[in-house]
Amino acid sequence: MPRVLSVNAECFPIAGTFTISRGSKTEAEVIVCEIADGPAVGRGECVPYKRYGETMESVREAIEAMAPRIAAGMDRNALMKSMAAGAARNAIDCALWDLEAKLSGVPVWQTISRAKPQPLETAYTLSLSSPEAMAAQAAENAWRPLLKVKIGSDNDIARIEAVRKAAPDSRIILDANEGWNDENIRQNLALAADLGIALIEQPLPAGKDGILRDIPHPVPICADESGHGIEDLASLVGLYDAINIKLDKTGGLTEALQLRDRARELGFSVMVGCMVGTSLAMAPAVLLAQGADFVDLDGPLLLARDREPGLVYEGSLVSPPQAALWG
Repeated sequence: MPRVLSVNAECFPIAGTFTISRGSKTEAEVIVCEIADGPAVGRGECVPYKRYGETMESVREAIEAMAPRIAAGMDRNALMKSMAAGAARNAIDCALWDLEAKLSGVPVWQTISRAKPQPLETAYTLSLSSPEAMAAQAAENAWRPLLKVKIGSDNDIARIEAVRKAAPDSRIILDANEGWNDENIRQNLALAADLGIALIEQPLPAGKDGILRDIPHPVPICADESGHGIEDLASLVGLYDAINIKLDKTGGLTEALQLRDRARELGFSVMVGCMVGTSLAMAPAVLLAQGADFVDLDGPLLLARDREPGLVYEGSLVSPPQAALWG
């Protein structure tokens, strides 16, 4: 019996508005890929990202185009050779992992690791806003051990100072989303160092970050938009200290695992991040993030409503997925 592919677009409301340097949104639009093999069904979720030229329509079409190959039994290795990295491949790859686990009875974590996965401390993201509004967000979440702060606009110094004052005990990641430039990066880095910031993510636009090789890094700098897959790592040596691995960039868990291991070999710290999606998108990333230096898998915490069943969050601790969700 051939495997059957189905693709569905879904929308989940965000709790309030999520704002970064490139814009705001109030909904998380996701695509769910399901692959059925008899009664067993594997699922994967992806989040199309306009920054990389993806739309809901283009990603859905790319997934649906693989239906004949999926029906013929294409495995994950063949998938990597058949599709470019991106959201579409991620959804299929994660669905295949889930399906394999259901067919074999062996959970994904046992396939990829010798150690049983443990709960992880995730960052919690504060949206870009005025310094006063961001201080209020920080004060409300100052009990959390790790905050990720969206910046990358005018007056970032005031924002950083306001957040640090409102959350003096939290570790802080600053995510500029390519919003800094050659003129302000030194001053911003110096302030971040003075305030004990833990990490700075993608301060400069991808492809325009060469200055990072020539200036001090008083705070470790993490590549996001500048680093997608294994082929990017060599060019990041000397520019960045860490890499943010996202399944929607790598095109699934299969390449993400390889990227994580190679990044560590090259001396990079590893961050595992996410787009704003549901627990189905986070589930494989939780397994990937075991042992990571930084974990940013708070997508469901930013939603007004998650899917059921979802991941279990206790404060900022996220537990590994149960079989009813994924893997």
